[in-house]
Amino acid sequence: MRLLLLLLPLMLFAKEATVEQLFSVQTIKVKQETANHSKENYGFVKADDARVYDIAPRFGGYVVKIYADKIYKHVKKGEPLATVYSPEVYKAKEDYLNSYNYTQGREVGKGMLRSSKLKLELLDVPESEIADILKTKKVSPNTTIYAPQSGYIYIKGISEGSAFNEKAEIYQIVNLDEVWVEAKVFEDDWHWLKNADSFHVRFKSTPKEYTATSTLMYPRLDPKEATLTLRLRLKNKDNKLFPGMYANIISQDKSQEYLTLPQTAVMLKDGKYYSFIVGEYDGDYEPVEVGVKILNNHTYIITSGLKVGEKVVNNALFMMDSDAQTNGLY
Repeated sequence: MRLLLLLLPLMLFAKEATVEQLFSVQTIKVKQETANHSKENYGFVKADDARVYDIAPRFGGYVVKIYADKIYKHVKKGEPLATVYSPEVYKAKEDYLNSYNYTQGREVGKGMLRSSKLKLELLDVPESEIADILKTKKVSPNTTIYAPQSGYIYIKGISEGSAFNEKAEIYQIVNLDEVWVEAKVFEDDWHWLKNADSFHVRFKSTPKEYTATSTLMYPRLDPKEATLTLRLRLKNKDNKLFPGMYANIISQDKSQEYLTLPQTAVMLKDGKYYSFIVGEYDGDYEPVEVGVKILNNHTYIITSGLKVGEKVVNNALFMMDSDAQTNGLY
């Protein structure tokens, strides 16, 4: 009983104490700032589809010598990949030489010569090999396959001495001088991202910051995740970016003037946003509904409910909320 009597005055004091007595209330003014609206997303590097080259000969044959002998080896455009023997190509070369020999000193057979050369071209025999036939007056049984573009060997389907069929993919070369970064973004961000002014991309593997040169929002929504895919194109001449790398993407729009408050000065309650405006008298705070948009991870844009220069509470909003409910201000 004595303990209860000793605690009673403290309980009465706590009941009568105001929010300002219990907490050191901090206030802040609504500011007008010129800033970029920025947003952060995450994505992954992917090879540009237009820079993926499948090498599938238009003839079957056997591998005589292989030069691009390791997967992920880097090759340059025009570099030999493999020397092969193809009975079909060998016969087509002989037909071309025979046609040429037949037409020498004659007015007939020109069509046959053009047809035999066209057959070699359609078989994708290098122009240099076709020219060598007439230059040397000899036919080599072998044909060399060259890299159509610089890049890395991502698929190697042959080995020295192996056979391959017509149309079989024997190599795939991926050029990484430009790459894509694909990011999953929520449907709500569609309007903002399509109007973004710049995209800055960072990676853990390099301190360099990349700027996207073009963007595309895929016209397809993933119904399971409710996300769209944003695609950025990055220059990668030094080949420091590889497919699968994790990317941090900061998107920004053009600088505009906004009314702003820190997120610590705004409270979400029952699906609506509120701030507590400083009243006319000391310790007087009134909740006001505000319209907000996210400017960045720490700041809201105030679209309605407040004016520039108005003072609002910047801490202890849960106590302000409780006090406002007690006083019937909602």
